[in-house]
Amino acid sequence: MDKTVTLENALALIKQLSLVDKIRLIEQIAPQIEQELIKIQPPKRTSLRGIWRGSNITESDIAEVRQEMWSNFPRECRI
Repeated sequence: MDKTVTLENALALIKQLSLVDKIRLIEQIAPQIEQELIKIQPPKRTSLRGIWRGSNITESDIAEVRQEMWSNFPRECRI
């Protein structure tokens, strides 16, 4: 017979502890929480600096794409 411990049950028991025992509980549980937090930290992000290095995009390429994007702006509003 496994009895599942709920947060409410645990809090009710903790409230019955003396101040010293509450402090001891925190001292024992804090390292466990810290270890669990370390495990779930997201991986470090890779820097995007220099991502376009070596690409052959010229000013005229950018101007051409810009012209295509803005060619039909503003559009006529069709209702």
